[in-house]
Amino acid sequence: MEKETQKVRVVNKGGRPKAQIKRDCQLTVMCNIIEKKMIQANARRARTNVSIYLRQVGLNGRITVKTLPKEVLQFTGTLNHMAANLNQIARKRNKSEDLNTLDRALLNQEVRGLQSIVKEVKNYLA
Repeated sequence: MEKETQKVRVVNKGGRPKAQIKRDCQLTVMCNIIEKKMIQANARRARTNVSIYLRQVGLNGRITVKTLPKEVLQFTGTLNHMAANLNQIARKRNKSEDLNTLDRALLNQEVRGLQSIVKEVKNYLA
């Protein structure tokens, strides 16, 4: 008699994947209020939380700051703003509404803005 093979169904539970090495050990550091504020300020300056900051300082003797240049952050903000405006115009067009004069002017302004950002990015990378 042949054994029937059963299909094993793997269910993806979703959520965050489990870490290979879980950080489950706690370390307590005693300090006074001034030292605590200084550590928190240094962690904020490094754009991280206190736990990651202290771990990196303790393991490496220094902390590596991951920051983007100011120009890149400005480009990102401008592009997000333009994307929101274009999304509003696209929503109107998808509802088969005609663009009024103001919407057309905004669309032309966004196009010119995108063209100038493209030039700035090219100049920055050149």
